[in-house]
Amino acid sequence: MTPWLRTDGSVPPCLLLCCLLVSVCTEASSPGESVCKSPAATSCADCLRRGPRCAWCFKEDFLHGADLSQRCDLPVNLQKRGCGPEFMEQPGITVEVNATVSSTQVSPQDISVTLRPGSEASFIVAVKQLERYPVDLYYLVDVSASMQENLDHLKTVGVALSLRMTEHSSDLWLGFGSFVDKPVSPYISVHPSKINNPCSDYEIRCRPAHGFHHVLSMTGNMSEFTRVIKRQRISGNMDTPEGGLDAMLQAAVCQKAVGWRPEAKRLLLLMTDQPSHLALDSRLAGIVVPHDGLCHLENNVYTGSTSMDHPSLGQLSDKLLENHIYSIFAVEKQQYQWYKDLVQLLPGSFLGKLGLFQAPNLIELVVDAYKRLLSEVAVSVSVEDTALSRYWVSVSPLCPNGSTAKERSCSGVQPDQTAYFNITVGLRSCPDDGEDEDITVMVRSVGYNESTVVRIHSKCRCSCGSTGRCRDDNQSPCTATQGGGEREQKSGRGLMKDSSTLDTLDTNWGCRADGSDVDCSGRGVCECGKCLCEQSRLGTVYGTHCERDDFSCPYEGGLLCGSRGVCVSGECVCDDGWTGDSCGCLVSTQTCQSPDGLLCSGRGKCVCGKCVCDDLQHSGDVCERCPACKSTCQSYWKCVECHISHGLSEIEGGHCNSSCAPSVGYKDDVSGQAGEMWIHCMYISNDSCRYRFQTSSQSGQAQLHISTRPECVSSSRLIGTFLSVCALTVLCGLVVVAVSRLLLQKQGWSPGGAAEDPDYHCTGKDLSYIPTTNEKTVTYRRDRLPDRPVEMHIQVPKMPLGDHWQC
Repeated sequence: MTPWLRTDGSVPPCLLLCCLLVSVCTEASSPGESVCKSPAATSCADCLRRGPRCAWCFKEDFLHGADLSQRCDLPVNLQKRGCGPEFMEQPGITVEVNATVSSTQVSPQDISVTLRPGSEASFIVAVKQLERYPVDLYYLVDVSASMQENLDHLKTVGVALSLRMTEHSSDLWLGFGSFVDKPVSPYISVHPSKINNPCSDYEIRCRPAHGFHHVLSMTGNMSEFTRVIKRQRISGNMDTPEGGLDAMLQAAVCQKAVGWRPEAKRLLLLMTDQPSHLALDSRLAGIVVPHDGLCHLENNVYTGSTSMDHPSLGQLSDKLLENHIYSIFAVEKQQYQWYKDLVQLLPGSFLGKLGLFQAPNLIELVVDAYKRLLSEVAVSVSVEDTALSRYWVSVSPLCPNGSTAKERSCSGVQPDQTAYFNITVGLRSCPDDGEDEDITVMVRSVGYNESTVVRIHSKCRCSCGSTGRCRDDNQSPCTATQGGGEREQKSGRGLMKDSSTLDTLDTNWGCRADGSDVDCSGRGVCECGKCLCEQSRLGTVYGTHCERDDFSCPYEGGLLCGSRGVCVSGECVCDDGWTGDSCGCLVSTQTCQSPDGLLCSGRGKCVCGKCVCDDLQHSGDVCERCPACKSTCQSYWKCVECHISHGLSEIEGGHCNSSCAPSVGYKDDVSGQAGEMWIHCMYISNDSCRYRFQTSSQSGQAQLHISTRPECVSSSRLIGTFLSVCALTVLCGLVVVAVSRLLLQKQGWSPGGAAEDPDYHCTGKDLSYIPTTNEKTVTYRRDRLPDRPVEMHIQVPKMPLGDHWQC
């Protein structure tokens, strides 16, 4: 095996480098928060199954007395805890290419990959499009009775197609085969008179029904092809569907009989006017044996037609890909939709809709399919059935310029162009027995005679160095012989079945630190002179005498070592880029750099990634603020006046250097600079023009920007403005007086000041309320009646005289 970079020169180096980048599925977590830690990881194999980044430490005295699960961690964490790389079991992920196998179209052709559970590896397969290919075209024709007219049109196809294909290929060979259906009931009539002649009812001589008959092997003799076609006769069957897919599989797998050439593009043209039987249809005839996918030709006749079921679409697809055959379906328009759904399940298939199978139509169909075959480059990846559930595969096409990328193909590829496919293979899990396994993955280029074999070795077992001991058990059985007898020692802080004090002291002596009278520092049990440390909810207790732990380190933000390191013997071992007792101090000073590149604007020091200003007057993330240091606008007026007097010209502005300490620049508009860094000011010149300017000291040096657009107002304009305001004021007063008078009149106030009664209003239609005098005659009779009656006239008004009316 040789590295990928040593393959042939057909693959660009930039793409070859991509293959060396082995992709690994990893969880997004910092080294301090290991994804490998789990109480269930009590063995090396369990640890490797935790993920591709996990490693197992098989050092004998690693974290002495700690739980076994502490041996499983990220390599960086194990190394911080004292486990060197030579004591780590961490199988690598590799991709190697065998460059000794030459290739013309597909490269490389042999790849070896090593994976571990949860990992993935990527490699690139290149498929080169050649300019001209030799072509093998096999006609597989339905010869049922309804195809009589179409069969006659085939007699003129051979020579015409050969002449047309010379534009695209210098070497065209043709073959021929026929099919009808399985020669069993209910597909055909089994009446004795119809077995040998299905057309006996019509007094026509027909050939017997057959599943597949190979008639003519591949030949470049067009006259021979035409002669064979002319000799063909129709047959007949009972049901509508035919056995086309069954015949296709035989034409694909019977390589020797058909005569497929290894170097040629292989086209299989199926001509029919009816749909085809599918798998399980043969149960109607009592045939339940699945198809074995092998060739069963004897004397060019398919002998397995009556004993095996029709092939499934998946089985047929695999055989077409395996034998590098590109299929073409020529069907009549009535069956177009049925075969359109079928073609989507057969990679490398082309569908043509023809009203009649005339020679010009068939020729155009073959030529179009051949052009599409050359312009579309696709790959198919297959994994062994026994390992299909444990592996996954993804394909990403990298097409040449101008071509279109699809899911697993490139369209519009021109001759001499190369299409690349980035293929990623991943291992989900190991076999149930936990053993290593070797499988083969086939990467086939659809319609090409070459393919890539990928040999995958899954690494599931642990070798654990030269000793082969993974230290995945804490068992240390021991026996002690005293006085010619054996005493079994039990754990439990040095207590034994024998109550001898001397034996207890001798046994527990190795479990106590110097000067201590407590076994295992009070955090474990002594067994056979060694401490087995207890498990704590806070973390891990370990050490010869259980004197160490990984949770007694300082906390920051509620996290041990700020989650930026690991705790070892009470001290934080920080990750790269961090330091401090609790790993809270950032080593890098990049966060302290001001926009001008200075550290803390030159006014402080960077401590743990933050600026500490030298002077209390300065503040800000990079000591950029200093409110007390900022000069007032008046202090810059003299400088601004000097530049204005020289016409705001960069050439003349040099005369003001003596009176201007800051760096001065001119801008059309100074309102664009915003924020606390800039101070906006204004200067009024002697000619009553206002000049806006702004100052800043953000880069450590004072800056001054003067606007080149002054705001000037003339004296005549001021007088006109004053008179206009006065006239407008007088006019507004008159309008207010007029409006007030109208309102008063509307409310009934006379100029004299007396208001009429607002409660009554007369209209022309309501005359009953007009005050009038009512005349009434009253006759008074006395005791002594006069000669004539005495009458008195009294006028009674309707309203009191004091009431007022408004009319």
